[in-house]
Amino acid sequence: MFKKLMLNASVFLIVSMLLAGIASAHVVVYPKESTQGSYEKFTVRVPNEKDIPTVKVEVKFPLDSVAISRFEPKAGWTYELAKDSAGKITGVTWNATGDGLSSTEFGDFSMQGKVADTATQIVWKAYQTYKDGSVVEWVGADGADKPASVTTVKAKTAAGATTDSHGQVTTGKAEAASSSSSNTSLYLSIVAVVLGALALIVSITKKRR
Repeated sequence: MFKKLMLNASVFLIVSMLLAGIASAHVVVYPKESTQGSYEKFTVRVPNEKDIPTVKVEVKFPLDSVAISRFEPKAGWTYELAKDSAGKITGVTWNATGDGLSSTEFGDFSMQGKVADTATQIVWKAYQTYKDGSVVEWVGADGADKPASVTTVKAKTAAGATTDSHGQVTTGKAEAASSSSSNTSLYLSIVAVVLGALALIVSITKKRR
């Protein structure tokens, strides 16, 4: 009885792990976090979830959140750009020139662009096409079976702000104050050394007398 329970538990655990692996194999855009107004390299990671190859990947860009302008060449793939009437790039489609991505493979497709100054998140809608013509639409909300990848966007710091070696944001005034403080300490140290030298000279002179 105990052996049967252990066997059932083992089977359940293995199945659960397999299902978890399948569920997590989504199309994801990295990085998952960026900053308003920053220039970023985004990478679309596409896993193959079927026994047939992935031969096309399409990603649409939310123009109110990001402006993509550059694309990294990828061996075995070509890409086509979609544009609106104003000439802005609204999306890209990568097409395999060879076998595409097999059942045990994933592919990274990279691009560059500027995050909008007012963006709070970037929702990437992706469409994965297999060799048999079937299309998986990664456009759902968070928690859906086929969710769209989302990049969270942090607010940019105040003008003139920088980050110190401890990761703390400091303003130009704070940096100036810090610099002034450092200079004052240096001057005091020099004065102390000079006074010490003078005291030593006076002491030696008195002994010789």
